[in-house]
Order: sequence, then structure tokens, then C-alpha cells
Amino acid sequence: MLILILYFFIIIVAIQLSYYLGIFGKFAFAKAQKTTPKRIPISVIVCAKNEEENVAKFIPLLAEQNYPDFEIVLIDDASSDGTLDLFEAFEKEYSNIRLVKVENNEAFWGNKKYALTLGIKAAKKDYLLFTDADCYPTSKEWITAMSSQFTMQKTIVLGYGGYEKIANSLLNKLIRFETLMTAVQYFSWAKIGHPYMGVGRNLAYKKEEFFNVNGFINHIQVRSGDDDLFINEAATSKNTTVAYTPESFTYSKPKTKYKDWLTQKRRHIATANHYKKIDQFQLGTFYCSQLLFILLPIILLSFQFQWILVLALIFVRYLCAWIVVGFSAGKLNEKDLKYWFPIIEILLIFTQINIFITNIFSKPVNWK
Repeated sequence: MLILILYFFIIIVAIQLSYYLGIFGKFAFAKAQKTTPKRIPISVIVCAKNEEENVAKFIPLLAEQNYPDFEIVLIDDASSDGTLDLFEAFEKEYSNIRLVKVENNEAFWGNKKYALTLGIKAAKKDYLLFTDADCYPTSKEWITAMSSQFTMQKTIVLGYGGYEKIANSLLNKLIRFETLMTAVQYFSWAKIGHPYMGVGRNLAYKKEEFFNVNGFINHIQVRSGDDDLFINEAATSKNTTVAYTPESFTYSKPKTKYKDWLTQKRRHIATANHYKKIDQFQLGTFYCSQLLFILLPIILLSFQFQWILVLALIFVRYLCAWIVVGFSAGKLNEKDLKYWFPIIEILLIFTQINIFITNIFSKPVNWK
């Protein structure tokens, strides 16, 4: 039995190395990206629901972007606070801001995709750049950096949406590490020609891509997924690229309570159940192999079975993974996280198990 477990462990290590070196390495070891400014007309789209505090701070940062031709489409999704009042004030203050007011609709009650659809249809420009109401760009060159990756063929651009750092917070490191690894995965798969998701905190695409798949209609019944489910359906090896220059990043404030973050991640993971089967398989294989990489050597080492070989395999896997994570973290301005590897990875693995189990017995809360 132990020899079979050893063989199985070797296979798991091989799978892990193929992911880290063969797939994630495509992003980790990629050359620094260059920004070639373009004058593509851009519509920046922001959908907000009860985000009064955030829009007061962040909308001016969007309006002051250094870009020659852009508008901002502000979508108020039936807010009950002062969000609409602020949007109306911004519309008067900035000539390039347009407002879309969404009333509650019985057929699409609380559905962000309905609100976004109205905003997309109202946009005057052919190229759309999305961010969330609680996000802000790292520089005034954000639109320039994201739009620079558009070409005649590449009409979908996946960006990085990170979270602010909080000193001396293990939860913050866990949140940022999960965000880092998610980005490494969707950037890497996109670079090898199999894009499967993006994040609405930083995402751009040509309007025709939206209408080519009839918008969100094929997953309108799923409350979440206006970003990843759309990309899962619309993105191909021919039309998708990535943006990872520092100027292209956006940031938002992270959760400060574990329970709140867990609720957020439960929603995200539940959405992945609607991905294409091949994408569910590649994600499931990676996460299962991560868990088995931790559990199988515990069994083998407890019996001191081929312990030198087992320790050698553990060392090789962690070394390769640490190198890939380190280079990736450097590209995404998350260098401090590599010093917490592999501790932070182990914490994340068991957190994800907790989320999977919890989602089996109860449904996550969606956009309200």
C-alpha cells in the first residue's frame, strides 16, 4: 500500500511541476511588458450600488486620467444611499461623464448584469474599460496602459486588480496571495492561448465582443459572473491578451474580517461551477493536486517510508513553486508575499476546502 501511495505522490508532484513550470511559468518568466500609447476612444464603465463613500473618493481619479479621448459611464443600480446624488454632481462637474439610472426591475431584481447591460448600450465608444466602484487606478496612465494592449485582433484585455496592503495582518496577506495566484492562473492560461476568466475590477473589451455572445444572456440567471463568466464564454486564443505593467493595475480596500472575505470568496468559487467543463477540470486538477501534495507525504513520512525520496520531492516542488511565485509577485508588485511562501499557500488551501464544503450545504450571498 505504501509503495502505491509513493507512486501516486510522485504523480502528484509531476502534476504540480507541470502547472508551475509549464503553465504558470509562461507569465512568471515573461519579458517586461511595454506600453505603446494609442488613441483608441474608450468608455470607462463603473456600476455602483450603495457605494457613496467609495465613489466620492475614486470617481475623480478616473475623471482625471491622462488620456485624449474617453468618457465615463456611471451606472447607479437603484442605490438607496447618496450614490445617485454624487453621480449627478459628477455629471455636472465633468463634461465627459454620463449617467445611467437603473430602476428596480421585477424580472432582473438586484441583477448587476442587467445594470451593466444598460451601461454598455449607453456607452458611446467602441472600446470598454471596466472597474468596480470600490477600485481606483494606480496612476493617471491607467487607461493608456490598458488600451495600449488592444490590437486589430486582440479585443479583450485582462488586467490585474489588487488589494491594498495592511501592515501586520495575516488575513491581508492571505487575501493578497489568493488574488495573486488567481491572477497568475488567468494570465498564464491566457498567454498559452486558453483564457478562461478575468476580473471586473480591471477588464477591457471591444463592445462587439459583448454583442457577439448576446451579452450576459446565457448566464443571466447566475447573479454573479459579469466578469469571469463573460470571459469564459467570449474569450479565445485569438482575441484575448493581458496587461501587467504597473500603470495598468487597479487597487481596492480588502476585507478586514475573515468572515466577510469568506463570504466574498464563496460567491466567486460558486460562480466557477458555471465555467466550461474543461476549465472546471483544469482548476479542479490543480487544487486537488495541491491538497494531495500536503496529505500524501504526511502518510509516507509517518511510516518513514522512502523518507529521503519524499523529502527530496517536497523540496523540489516547493523550490520550483517559490521561484514561479516570486517572479510573478515581482511583476504584480506583491514581492513581500514570496517570503510567506509556503505557509500562506497551506493556509489558503485549507481555506478553500472550507469554502467548498460550506458551499455544498448553503448558497452564497450575491449582489444586492
